[in-house]
Amino acid sequence: MTEYTGFEIAVVGMAGRFPGASTVDDFWDNVLAGEAGVRRFTDEELDAAGVTAERRAEPGFVPMGGALEGIELFDAKLFGYSPRDAAVLDPQQRVFLETAWHALEHAGHLGGKDVVGVYASASIDTYLLRHLLNNPAVPGGLQPLDLLLANDKDTLASRVAYHLDLTGPAITVQTACSSSLVTIHVACQALLGRDCDIALAGGVSIRPPVHEGYQHTEGGILAADGRCMPFDADAHGVVAGNGVAAVVLRRLEDALADGDTIHAVVKGTAVNNDGADKVGFTAPSVNGQARVIRAAHELSEVDSSTIGYVEAHGTGTALGDPIEVAALTKAFVNPPSACALGSVKALIGHLDAAAGVAGFVKASLAVRDGVVPPSPYFTAPNPETGLENSPFFVNREAQEWPGPRPRRAGISGFGMGGTNAHAVLEEPPSPEPMGPGRSRQLLVLSAGSEEALGESRKRLAEHLTADHVSLADVAHTLRTGRRTNLPHRLAVVAADPAEAASVLASAWTGSGDRRDVMFLFPGQGSQYAGMAEQLDREEPVFRAALDECAVLLPFDLRDVLADAERLTRTRYTQPALFAVEYSLAKLWEHWGVRPAAMLGHSVGEYVAACLAGVFSLPDAVKLIAARGELMDRLPGGAMLSVSLGADELALPADVHLAASNAPALSTVAGTFEAVERFEAQLSVTSRRLHTSHAFHSAMIDPMLAEFASKVSEVELREPRIPFVSNVSGTWITSGEATDPGYWVRHAREAVRFSEGLRTLLAEGPVNLLEVGPGNVLTTLARQHDLAGGGHAAFGSLRHPREDKHDLETTLSTLGRLWIAGVPVDLAAVTADERRRRVPLPGYPFARERHWVDLPGTAAPQVVVNEERVSAAEPAVTGDLAVITGIWQELLGIPRISPHDDYFELGGHSLLATQILARITAELGVSLPAGAIFEAPTPARLVALVEQQRGEHQEDDDEFARLLAEIRDMSPEELRAELDRERDAQEISQS
Repeated sequence: MTEYTGFEIAVVGMAGRFPGASTVDDFWDNVLAGEAGVRRFTDEELDAAGVTAERRAEPGFVPMGGALEGIELFDAKLFGYSPRDAAVLDPQQRVFLETAWHALEHAGHLGGKDVVGVYASASIDTYLLRHLLNNPAVPGGLQPLDLLLANDKDTLASRVAYHLDLTGPAITVQTACSSSLVTIHVACQALLGRDCDIALAGGVSIRPPVHEGYQHTEGGILAADGRCMPFDADAHGVVAGNGVAAVVLRRLEDALADGDTIHAVVKGTAVNNDGADKVGFTAPSVNGQARVIRAAHELSEVDSSTIGYVEAHGTGTALGDPIEVAALTKAFVNPPSACALGSVKALIGHLDAAAGVAGFVKASLAVRDGVVPPSPYFTAPNPETGLENSPFFVNREAQEWPGPRPRRAGISGFGMGGTNAHAVLEEPPSPEPMGPGRSRQLLVLSAGSEEALGESRKRLAEHLTADHVSLADVAHTLRTGRRTNLPHRLAVVAADPAEAASVLASAWTGSGDRRDVMFLFPGQGSQYAGMAEQLDREEPVFRAALDECAVLLPFDLRDVLADAERLTRTRYTQPALFAVEYSLAKLWEHWGVRPAAMLGHSVGEYVAACLAGVFSLPDAVKLIAARGELMDRLPGGAMLSVSLGADELALPADVHLAASNAPALSTVAGTFEAVERFEAQLSVTSRRLHTSHAFHSAMIDPMLAEFASKVSEVELREPRIPFVSNVSGTWITSGEATDPGYWVRHAREAVRFSEGLRTLLAEGPVNLLEVGPGNVLTTLARQHDLAGGGHAAFGSLRHPREDKHDLETTLSTLGRLWIAGVPVDLAAVTADERRRRVPLPGYPFARERHWVDLPGTAAPQVVVNEERVSAAEPAVTGDLAVITGIWQELLGIPRISPHDDYFELGGHSLLATQILARITAELGVSLPAGAIFEAPTPARLVALVEQQRGEHQEDDDEFARLLAEIRDMSPEELRAELDRERDAQEISQS
């Protein structure tokens, strides 16, 4: 086994887009197949790139390169950009932002709480130079600062940190074509120095127009025929490419502890500069390259003889290749018996600032899979390199790893100007076996649009059909390592991958903002044998809470929960219900579902009071056990559910209202004979309840004195969480909660559940969560027109007649609460077990064209989402027309409605100042600097304008009145008035 020094860095995620490959998986397939992404451009592509016929006819013009397709497309809405701002944003920054998202997703660390650093590099911004500057097609209203922020390399890393909410260092690194390998070095150092817990490192090189081709000059660095052939006898230069890649790095010990999927291990990295030890500034240096390679070996504590592959800088130039081989030969103090050389530039071209990370990705996949990638172009070694007399060779076909295990590889990146970088990689450790996990898993997806959610669902379903998929690991990764806060959401519960793939098509979906949850605790009658038994087996938090209750009871709680006959005895029923409901509440709280308020039904109010802090748990269990035992001793009685509201009942003296449950549903209680006589007289539907006693009626009067004595023995405290009283149907007061007499009345008087529920619902759209067995209270709640008020109701445990696993019901409700907008803690679901974060399909960005074409090549196109345009919208006039017109121009959106939110459209504070200035110029009303924050829609801005005008008119009217008064005064009267005003000011100041 490999021994680690504690200084290793794990490669836990990667993403990229390359010529001919839109993902890393496609890229690796192309590498193994030897398929080149460098190609010849069509006449149509050359036309769009502004390449004239005269230029194409020039000697040495090569219409080839490694083009990155789709660079004009961007998911602007997801990242909060207006179409105008998206159109002028450097495509390098757009593409790198999306790649950073995918890399962190691939690692299972997007949206977590770790401190993540960003280290990034980019090439020169030709989009600014060629597409934007002095181009009349650029959207209007842009200030120099707008273009600077959108295109300056300095903003690259910070932009990623801002949009992905990453709080570690954000540093842009520029060392020419070694830049992105240097970002990896800097990221590794930051991890070892504890600057961050996770590091994202990479680079991007996109130089529009990407289908332009290039001009070859004799003796220059660019190849004459569009082929890059490193170390080959026919090598004569490099070809330009465009691409992007990013890797996610962690300290190895952290990655192993957290169950990350590890693709490779960075043993060490080194960076240096040639200094003046070369023939010119742009020339490479044997000594400089050899020093950095040897330094990386020493820092890695790796014997050079164990390295089986080097991903070389490999430019394929007459000067560069011999120097690189000479440097490798000098640096490998203990030469290996055989070490393969390769360079990804042969397939995708030279990616400039992104070249190093592209080679790093290739080498990581090589050591992971144990395959030496082929160089199919290779014919014979360049005799100037001396490869025949060295341990280094270039293989035409893919082959098994040479040399001993563990597999190790080196990666070189040499920047023009002399900044050299080298890294040593090792194959990943074997993954630790994971347990099977819970019997049911909650899978969640969130997206910025319904279309993206649908595509995510499709991709996940396809992934789940692959071999050797662990549903527990997939679910864990979705809950903890992906963005779960996007508005459009999906949740599903399944037992295995096949079931998950099947039920994804009918999963719950939605987009809600009901954040508040109200706990409902059912009372006696909802219990059944085996309630929550499967939660007790599989959920440690539930089990621990149930254990707390069990040790406080004078009987074996779990025996009672499994015994249907004993559960009919009130002395057992009430404590058992309390224990299950209390334990369920603790599980919900562990998952981040905390009640804004609570309502219990009869004995359920004791759970609410305990959670609110009125009772300690021991006191609550003591009281509920005493209450159940005292009631159990009473003579039996009957209870009847009647389809009438409480105020519609005409009750005889020997029948009592026991509960007001719904607008047209009540429960009455009394002796068996009295209830039977009353039932016979009814003309509406009624149903006898399966209870042993006539609760909340005169039949419990004999126990009240003794129960009052029991209550007086416990400490009662003011509630910390609001809950509704069964006695009054409204919020309990501190005086009531701490009055022993209240709890005596609570046992005797009718349960005002319906009135209490209306009290909860008056708080606005809420989520009602029944925290107990069955669905009695949610059924009652749905008779209160929940949908009309924007409310929803959910259960925690299955109905006794349902053939469902407890976890299926509970996790389903958790998923639906999350969809509704409740800020649940999805990571807590498996916080008690070790799981692996696994690579999953990436987010399907809804890319649209946001681009400014080259001057003279096409009409300006700034595309927006056509869903926003509606012919049914009424025409706007007056101030509203002026303000919406200003927004349309400065945001680049052709149609804006009066109630569109400025910030949801992609507006920002810098643009807001321009909008307010335009409003002042066109409407003559000066709005305060924060007006758009106060009034973020056109309609509200119009109201603010009208308010400002009204205030100005009042000031004008007052001034006119004072002026008229002065005109009517004599000089003596005016002098006396001024004296009085002066005296008043002096008195005020003193």
